[in-house]
Amino acid sequence: MHAVYNFVSGPLVWVSFILFFGGSIYRIVSMAQMAKKTDPVVYHFWSLKYAMRSISHWIIPFASENMRKHPAMTIVTFAFHICLFIAPLFLFAHIILFKASWNISWIYLPDTVADVMTWIVIGACIFFLVRRLTQPEVKYVTSFSDYVILAIVAAPFITGFWTYHQWVGFRIMGIAHILSGEIMLAAIPFTRLSHMLFFPFTRGYTGSEFGGVKHARDW
Repeated sequence: MHAVYNFVSGPLVWVSFILFFGGSIYRIVSMAQMAKKTDPVVYHFWSLKYAMRSISHWIIPFASENMRKHPAMTIVTFAFHICLFIAPLFLFAHIILFKASWNISWIYLPDTVADVMTWIVIGACIFFLVRRLTQPEVKYVTSFSDYVILAIVAAPFITGFWTYHQWVGFRIMGIAHILSGEIMLAAIPFTRLSHMLFFPFTRGYTGSEFGGVKHARDW
């Protein structure tokens, strides 16, 4: 057990970071090169003004018409993404690891707040799962990989919550928590999770085309 822990908390951490950063750079550069060859108008129509206008509207809850038409989805989606990023970054247990390894630290969330945010992420994953299983228009475009991605996202939060509260088998869950976090990090550039990398570019281009060419709003 100790050897497994040392392996997942040592070499595998570096492997996951290398895959994440290396994969992210590769995906962004390769997509930029492909766009230049197959769809060069992306660069001709690009406008920082309209790109930022579009992005700013789509990162504000209910700023777009589509968000207002689906209030439940909007609330869950924004709560999910906010908690997904903030909880791991400002979790006290994670910050302690950075302090011990690199002697850097920052403010952290109270444990109660971190617990609530963890449940929000888990609850949102359940919401997305039920939506994919029950709504025909969503179910039609859902593949097996979408369920795998939901599991990849939910696993670090479920195992982390289990480990923190030291429920039965928490040592095994602790290893599963580290491993699932590494899998999620490494999967980002190579799965649909890569939308976190491409969102500024895809939304920026859409905003540029609508604002600069069609003279219309895209929200």
